[in-house]
Amino acid sequence: MKRRLNKKYLVLILAYSGLLLLIPYVLDYRDKSVHDGKHGLPQQQPRCPDLENTVALLWDNGYKVNGSDATEPVVNRSQARIHIYLHATWRTGSSFLGELFNQHPDVFYLYEPMWHIWQALYPGDAGSLQGAVRDMMNALFRCDFSVLKLYAGSQNITTSFIFGWKMNKVICSEPLCDAHKRHEIGLVREDQCAKCQRKDIRELERECKKYPVMVIKGVRVLDLSTLVPLMKDPAINLQIIQLFRDPRAVHNSRLKSKQALVKESIQVLRSKKQTDKYKRLLVPSNRVNRAESYVSSAMELICDNWLSDMMLVMNAPPWVRRNYLRIRYEDLVLHPMEELQRLYRFSNLSTFPALEKFALNMTHGHGYSSDKPFLISSRDAKEAIFAWRERLNVEQINQVEAYCSEVMRQLGYQKNSLDKAT
Repeated sequence: MKRRLNKKYLVLILAYSGLLLLIPYVLDYRDKSVHDGKHGLPQQQPRCPDLENTVALLWDNGYKVNGSDATEPVVNRSQARIHIYLHATWRTGSSFLGELFNQHPDVFYLYEPMWHIWQALYPGDAGSLQGAVRDMMNALFRCDFSVLKLYAGSQNITTSFIFGWKMNKVICSEPLCDAHKRHEIGLVREDQCAKCQRKDIRELERECKKYPVMVIKGVRVLDLSTLVPLMKDPAINLQIIQLFRDPRAVHNSRLKSKQALVKESIQVLRSKKQTDKYKRLLVPSNRVNRAESYVSSAMELICDNWLSDMMLVMNAPPWVRRNYLRIRYEDLVLHPMEELQRLYRFSNLSTFPALEKFALNMTHGHGYSSDKPFLISSRDAKEAIFAWRERLNVEQINQVEAYCSEVMRQLGYQKNSLDKAT
């Protein structure tokens, strides 16, 4: 009897001790939640809702998630051409990344071809737009440019209309034009390229088939899951290079260019308008400055899409991860030599001194500000990276850090209070 009482007392003492230890953690968590709620800071969820179900649907048809026995698409790598998509969003430095491929003489580079879809179908259903973007990419990677006729409003498409033609090394070089020489490294002079004679789209298709590597850069694929069918197609065997940038720097740059990004920001928000959360974002609280409200709201969704992309890759079969490369803008501009070699190694391209010198010069220019924020030019890399510290106020920084918290943690960006160096 005495032993039973001793055991009961012991159990009660242990339970009471455990309760005393648990209470501070509960109170601390509650205080943190109340603090964030009072300051109106929505916290980014560490995981995407229904992620496992989404991944299972995307990687079905014989592919197992997180399994070493996942079947890889049958591709003859000794003969197959390499197809790469530069997956980015607005104001992440994607134009500079794309230019590193535009300069390479072995790359057939296409700049923002999906722009034509957005111009033709906006403000259509976001899901339909994403499907159209994927279908266009499917045709382009096969060097079938006739798909552009669906959105151009004309059957007579020439080289002086598409793919950022005034800055495109393929279009402005022989045999299509003699404004530049393909093997000479340097930014294309738009005034010289504008003088090039228009060529039929079929001539460009013939040139496309000659190149061992084809790269498309775009900012209109809102999430990586859209491209899964192209990654699983052995005829394309799509490789992905995804560009990330400090969300605070992206937000700063987007605010600077807010008038030019209103249409795109609204379309980003429309892609998730079915949930109450994003319905709220679609209705600007500050109607005096709607442009800034839409751009700011879209930043929240961009971080959610980034998180979904990272989770998708982490839960993908091994062959997908081998065909995927993550790169941070900060690493690219602070360490251009190392990152250039990593990019080209992934793309099965060789580098040489002229390309390395070009990358170095583009990141060691003077200043950062420009009257034309979308212009590709030589800039001071450190100023470009840290400009947000001077231009965003404390409230703006806190908001971005709150709703992009998990993305920042995954990518290694520290909070402002601790951030001494990226």
